[in-house]
Amino acid sequence: MPHAELESDNLDLRAVLDGLSQGILIFDSDDRLVLDNVAARMLLGARLVTVRSEGWRAMAALLDSGQEDRPSADELRNQALRQTEPVPLRAYLSGASVPCSITAIYGENGVLHTMITLDHPDWSELAELMGRFRDEALGSIGSTRGHADLIKQVLARRTEATTPEEMARRIAGFADIMTVHMTRLERLIALLHRLELIRTGQLTAIIRANRRPIVLADLVEDLLEDLTETPLLEEAPADFDLRDRLQVAIPSDVAVMASPAHLEAILRDLLRNSVMYSPPDTSITIHAAPSGKKRAVEIDVIDEGCGIRDGEAWRVFAPFERARQPQVIAEFGYGLSLYLAKAEAEAMGGRLGFTGHEGGTTFTLQLPVAKST
Repeated sequence: MPHAELESDNLDLRAVLDGLSQGILIFDSDDRLVLDNVAARMLLGARLVTVRSEGWRAMAALLDSGQEDRPSADELRNQALRQTEPVPLRAYLSGASVPCSITAIYGENGVLHTMITLDHPDWSELAELMGRFRDEALGSIGSTRGHADLIKQVLARRTEATTPEEMARRIAGFADIMTVHMTRLERLIALLHRLELIRTGQLTAIIRANRRPIVLADLVEDLLEDLTETPLLEEAPADFDLRDRLQVAIPSDVAVMASPAHLEAILRDLLRNSVMYSPPDTSITIHAAPSGKKRAVEIDVIDEGCGIRDGEAWRVFAPFERARQPQVIAEFGYGLSLYLAKAEAEAMGGRLGFTGHEGGTTFTLQLPVAKST
């Protein structure tokens, strides 16, 4: 069976492709994107701009994001170019698992092209998601009920020798534990709501409606003020103040185009990650500067923590995955916030990546520069 051929003499090829429910992208032998359809534009959103600019390299990076247990997109493409059948794979796009395929096709004069087919997202992970929520919710409810019962027992068993101070101390200890569990459950519900917006396709429209020029230094200052009321960690010491560790280097004239609420959520996630996985006596830095001929702004969040091992890198942005390093396992987490932050950054026309090693990590958030403020 020969490779499929591009024939457009009797058909309007673009009209045919735009009528398909599957996303189609075609790359030429020089790795340039030469054709895409409506469904592909809907599935990829703002990321298609990068694919159009950088070609196959950018598409391969998207297909490989969050993947560990399969050959790379480049390897699968080479396989497709050697055979007649499409090569199936899965990719995480727009926060969902999307079935894809890579196929070799001939263009004019026998030039070999690569076609990527994107199917609709696979929602089979919903059962796992709801199972996790159920387990966490039931665990928090059970723990809270148990500590409420302990408070009742303490009150019922008090004697004349029990001082009010001792009684207050014991009840306050139980109340603190209950507060931690309820705060964690509240945070999980907030994370799942963000995930819902991504996986139901609502996020892009919400961000489009709320994007505006933001003076970055002002937003960070407001965020730090807010952290005094809503701390990053559920069990932070009473005297914990992030400002004691934080170094901010953001020029006053740097502004980005973004949704304020989503940018704050991303920065909160990155700062929380740095605080959790770095020693309390080390500094955390937020640095921002224009990049890419001043068409974008790069925001770096830098810590001096345990870093990210090469073999664990794939887990960083994968949903419900956490590194297996002892420093990470020792801390409570859901393995979801960085996945959400990356999806939200991309929905704002930006990127989120990292560089790390044993002894420190830098997360880099890139967002479009604001034309005016």
